[in-house]
Amino acid sequence: MNTQYLQDNYHKLISYMEEKGYSPPYIYKIELEIKRILSKSNIKNWISYADVYQEYTQKSSSPSSLRNKRTLLGIIEHFDVNGLYPGRRHHEIVKRSKYHQLVQEFQSVIDHYCAKERERGKKEETINAKYHNAASFLLELQQKGLDSVDKITEEAVLSVFILSTGVLRRSCSYKKNIAAVFKAYKSHSSEKADRILSFLPNLRETRKNIQYLTPEEISKLKATLADKKVSLSLRDRAIGILALYTGIRCCDIAGMTMDSIDWESDTISICQQKTEVPLELPLSATVGNAIYEYLKLERPQIECEYIFLSKNKPYGRLKSRSLYDIANKIFAVANIRQANGDRRGFHIFRHHLATELLGNGVPQPIISRLVGHTDPVSLEAYLSADFKHLKECALSIDKFPVNCEVFLNE
Repeated sequence: MNTQYLQDNYHKLISYMEEKGYSPPYIYKIELEIKRILSKSNIKNWISYADVYQEYTQKSSSPSSLRNKRTLLGIIEHFDVNGLYPGRRHHEIVKRSKYHQLVQEFQSVIDHYCAKERERGKKEETINAKYHNAASFLLELQQKGLDSVDKITEEAVLSVFILSTGVLRRSCSYKKNIAAVFKAYKSHSSEKADRILSFLPNLRETRKNIQYLTPEEISKLKATLADKKVSLSLRDRAIGILALYTGIRCCDIAGMTMDSIDWESDTISICQQKTEVPLELPLSATVGNAIYEYLKLERPQIECEYIFLSKNKPYGRLKSRSLYDIANKIFAVANIRQANGDRRGFHIFRHHLATELLGNGVPQPIISRLVGHTDPVSLEAYLSADFKHLKECALSIDKFPVNCEVFLNE
């Protein structure tokens, strides 16, 4: 493990954290950890930062302590290996992936998939999901002693998906990801790939009913977001209004920049992170006023292209994972959906917008365009809450006699 760059430059990292307002105790922890790494790296024969962290796991079983070490080591690693300074993003130690534990033949299966998908222009997030599932799948087979594609048996493949008791271990999406990897491998070895594909179980894809917002809940949400006396910051209020009235995804809200809003033409323009397809929406007065108030009265006055910033120093772009906490706070203030199991993320706002438009007779292609779907089939998930039109499909029971006792209270 070469620590020369860290040795020569770690003072820059410390100075940067001091300038950005990190607390002295936190900076002290970072500096202490760096000095420990520099003094022991040769003695311990560490190869990577994952080895440094592994030593901590042997000394401590405290989840919070280990999580803290992962964060500290992650900051140091990103600086040492990539030359990156910490921001508001969450840093953790880069763990040794399951891929790197695979034999070379299994790695080549995944390498072929990644190369093919990148040629097709697939997003890295999509590639990574299948990459990690395939690595997990192949590593489990490898640990059973099946260290080549030719050795893999149908029984072993089924054991990955189904327990001996018949209970399903893996989801249909996991199976689809494995299949995608081996379909790409067909260009290298069609016979081997087809053999593994034939071993994959035939799993039925299931979809749970999606919870929806009731008219009463919508009324409470709108009243809460309109009331400036409630305990919501201007940022959280603006984000809630934006999500409720536009249905924009959390990742796209977090990724909105100053250029995303054209105040003269009253439009919101973004490139959707999930589909990489541009989306333009009208900017209503309700949404525009809420964002404007946040920008003028509450947003930290720093040079940052992103509209929504974190609340604490060093100020930086609000991460999409933080939006769940904001949604949770809004529901709590509105005093709705507080029972265990109640859905409280912003995606339920998106669901409400789609079902509201469906109920009002807006054509499906227009709805798909407004919510940014590239595939019209994606809208089918919202049809289950379109009660207005579902009732039109119901059959009358007028011709079927029912005893009056059925309708009497006990």
